[in-house]
Amino acid sequence: MKTAEENIQDLEKKISTCSFCRLSESRVQAVPPEGDPKARIVIIGQAPGREENQRGKMFLGPSGEVLNQLCKRIGLNREAFYMTNLLKCFLPNCRKPRQDEIDTCSVYLDQEIEMVGPEVLVPLGYHPTKHFLKKYGLEIPDRYSFPELFGRVLIAGKYKILPLRHPATVVHQSANFEKLEKNYRKLLIVSQTCKWHQVCPVKYFYDRGKLSKYWIDRYCKGDWESCERYRMEENNIPHPDNMLPDGTIDHNLE
Repeated sequence: MKTAEENIQDLEKKISTCSFCRLSESRVQAVPPEGDPKARIVIIGQAPGREENQRGKMFLGPSGEVLNQLCKRIGLNREAFYMTNLLKCFLPNCRKPRQDEIDTCSVYLDQEIEMVGPEVLVPLGYHPTKHFLKKYGLEIPDRYSFPELFGRVLIAGKYKILPLRHPATVVHQSANFEKLEKNYRKLLIVSQTCKWHQVCPVKYFYDRGKLSKYWIDRYCKGDWESCERYRMEENNIPHPDNMLPDGTIDHNLE
């Protein structure tokens, strides 16, 4: 049986010679994924940029530099992630992707996710995020409300989805670096389990079948920073054992 690394290498070869859509006619080269094939977190960009198209690597140029700075500021190494794109080929003149291109190329992405087996999917920007919302049957907000999703942990079956703004928003000056850094700090949060987890009543009730796994995935092993129990524990504020992470009281928990 092949290892995850060998399966990914085989897929990279298929990507490099792919001619399934019109983008293969205008690209210089398809850009394969990179990073840890056993990573807990998979980062998904939209498509290669101009420099990536020329050099055949992920996140180079201005966007890559912003991503490197963000990882350094939050204390994470980009090599710890598995990184790929929704589309593997450069979009001429950096235009928006077309739905048939997404439908065709996302077959590779589906295979990658299956091979890596991550816990967290991190789509960057509008189109990758919309793709995963649609794929897993989650509500797709209108364009005006869409930015509210960035930095929020969503649960889709066995996956956590953490949409983030694309590093290019700093390059295009549609968001500043400080705003993006706060957004990307969630990567650090979801890469760790809440320090109170082992002694938390939420774990106690879950282990006894009284709470669904949603609460563990969404908070204890997801965005524990937004857990009301965590905030109160950190500030030495008394709170009842039957209070859920969102602050509501479940009177069925005794």
